[in-house]
Amino acid sequence: MRSYFSLTILTIVLLATGNVCFAGADDSGQKAVLVTGASTGIGRKITEVLAGKGYFVYAGARKQKDLDALNAIENVQSIRLDVTIQEEIDAAVQTVRDGDRGLYGLVNNAGVGIGGPLIEVKEDEVRWMFDVNIFGVFKVTQAFAPLIIESKGRITTVGSIAGTIAGPFYGPYSMSKFAMEAYTDSLAPEMERFGVHVSVIEPGNYRSEISKTGRARAGDLTVAQQNSPYAEDYKKRLEGSADRSQYKDPDEVAEAAVHALFADQPKRRYMVVPNREEAAWTIGSAINRMVQQNERQEHQFSRDELIEMLDKAMGAGEGDKASD
Repeated sequence: MRSYFSLTILTIVLLATGNVCFAGADDSGQKAVLVTGASTGIGRKITEVLAGKGYFVYAGARKQKDLDALNAIENVQSIRLDVTIQEEIDAAVQTVRDGDRGLYGLVNNAGVGIGGPLIEVKEDEVRWMFDVNIFGVFKVTQAFAPLIIESKGRITTVGSIAGTIAGPFYGPYSMSKFAMEAYTDSLAPEMERFGVHVSVIEPGNYRSEISKTGRARAGDLTVAQQNSPYAEDYKKRLEGSADRSQYKDPDEVAEAAVHALFADQPKRRYMVVPNREEAAWTIGSAINRMVQQNERQEHQFSRDELIEMLDKAMGAGEGDKASD
């Protein structure tokens, strides 16, 4: 009994004097989060919002000018991090460990986009995009998982509504974002045993630089594209604007990231779209896929049975509403 009371008193003293360091926070209790692809767009906005709320952000970027700009933000330390280079990932892990803050949250945001008809798009272009959008997330998460597990923290990945919607000329990008949906649903129960919550954020059309990156990489029309049965489609895509400044700033996406990282009852999925039309595209696409799976199969479910399943699924999600 004496040892129990002695331990309790010691704990109170340590807490009162600030001499207890919790995993995932420095000695002031400031939780740390790593954001990849933090130089522009959604990643930059998430970084700014988290830092503004008092969290410490390790902000990953590739170019020195972006690293310098991120370092100028209070509560931010930039890290040179190309998610396709294992040496830079390993160095980033060491930087975070050397910071003695632990790591509570990981936001896998780095991503790129390319398009084109699937029977003609170059394999090396698709491999490049998969290396960033899929293997980048895979490698970064593996590398930082021990730190996240130590802190019983959170992992969230910035996917896209393109992980639900697929259509002509967006196949490669949608393939990579559909993969993140499966990745999330597999990783989440695997990490649950460690007290770590996993989620995916699915933005619609917000202001970002992703289209400019893809356009710059595509270059001018090749001879093969000019002679392709998709020649007119290639031309329209090249003439179309890569400027996404007409879209809203991704403030709502950043707030979803904050909820995923710190809410008492975080959600598995955060569909964040600027209007009801994009919500209808996304939910409608998921429903259409379900109907196609069900139709004319040996164990087909009736409309009433499907509605019963829907009611059950919606009831299972009622817990999310309490934290909204």
